[in-house]
Amino acid sequence: MTDRKRKNRAMLLMVITAAMWSLGGIFIKLISWNPFLIAGVRSGISGSIMALYMAATHTRFKLNRYSLLAGMGLGCSATLFTIANKLTTAANAIVLQYTAPIFILLISAVFFKEKMQKQDILVVCITMGGMVLFFLDQLSPGNLLGNVLGILAGVTLGQMFVMVGRGGDDDATRMSGILIAHMITLMIGVPIGLPQTEEVAAIEILYVIILGVFQLGIPYVLYGIASRDCPPLACSLIGMLEPLLNPVWVAIFIGEVPGPFALAGAVIIIATVTWWCIRSR
Repeated sequence: MTDRKRKNRAMLLMVITAAMWSLGGIFIKLISWNPFLIAGVRSGISGSIMALYMAATHTRFKLNRYSLLAGMGLGCSATLFTIANKLTTAANAIVLQYTAPIFILLISAVFFKEKMQKQDILVVCITMGGMVLFFLDQLSPGNLLGNVLGILAGVTLGQMFVMVGRGGDDDATRMSGILIAHMITLMIGVPIGLPQTEEVAAIEILYVIILGVFQLGIPYVLYGIASRDCPPLACSLIGMLEPLLNPVWVAIFIGEVPGPFALAGAVIIIATVTWWCIRSR
């Protein structure tokens, strides 16, 4: 297979990956369980798929500070996003999580003394302004808390990317970090969420299986395959399909539509992060 064909195949896999990631909002909304339990069971299923993939590809499990901190960041992000999705709109939760690149800049500057360029500072300021708009709609306590948790999901996701980057171009560290994230989410989510969940319907079990297999498990494997041949910029831009498609499914099947200020904030954040990806790469 030629390099061009490999690249085209990898980009197609990224499109499929982003589309499958976008299923999270609708199915989390449809499950009545405590969000900790949803996150824990989903990660238990997707973690099993990741472990099988690592075994099949002979990718060894690597435990070091980078994989551990990356796993902690991704595990916290997955849990925070699930809780935020229950408290605020799916659009708010996913777009605020996608502010992660901004927190990559801030974490790198504060903890690793990396110098920020003028364009980086501009991007951070504009994105922060976009975040403020999310707090001008639906000023209920639950909605406000959901928005805050969505931002924290972006912070911890940024932590994951920083740690993976610090670990170097190492499949073992990257895949191990994802597996650790699933293990942490499972071990924390189930004990906390199960006592707070009153009933478990059969259809909800099906929904959480869909989340574990098709929304996280298979997409992470596809991402691991695609990232070998898909340029980083293409991965970043194609991944932006998730925050675009996620609220669309929720609007179609549940009728949940974000407010005008949140929509304006979403446009500002997605456009700014996309511009930064293109400019910085």
